[in-house]
Amino acid sequence: MIFISTIKSQNINYEKIGDKLKIVLPVSAFASTFIWKDNQKSPLQFIKTMGFSFIVTHSLKRITNKERPNGGDYSFPSGHTSAAFTGAGFIEKRYGLKVGIPAYILASYVGWSRVYSNHHDYYDVLAGALLGIGSAYIFTKPFKNKIELTIGSNQRIQTLGLRIKL
Repeated sequence: MIFISTIKSQNINYEKIGDKLKIVLPVSAFASTFIWKDNQKSPLQFIKTMGFSFIVTHSLKRITNKERPNGGDYSFPSGHTSAAFTGAGFIEKRYGLKVGIPAYILASYVGWSRVYSNHHDYYDVLAGALLGIGSAYIFTKPFKNKIELTIGSNQRIQTLGLRIKL
């Protein structure tokens, strides 16, 4: 008897993944301000960072009213990308490049997904990224202690974690 197995290719919805990451990155950045405290009013720093980015992004959308590649309105700058890079920029500015680089990679995925799904062109995404990072650099102060990304293995278990050095 011969068994024939068919493998169904999985449909990946890149746009939905990007939609979720545009929320996960800022929420993670905001949550981090309650986990790692250092008396610098970090929740307020995040609120200012995100608020500034949001207001500038959506003001520019209304002022320019650039047509989207798929025919919709308000393409410039990309709000998804702006939100994702605001979260990533906050994480990088606050906790350093070792934690910021993975956040920037995820934020870049959001921007790529917006171009791939035909909602934006590269200029829209670049502008959103610059707005997000710029707002983080205006309002965010570095964390006083050092946080490191740790990767390790123990027999058959791979680990990924964050460690604070005081």
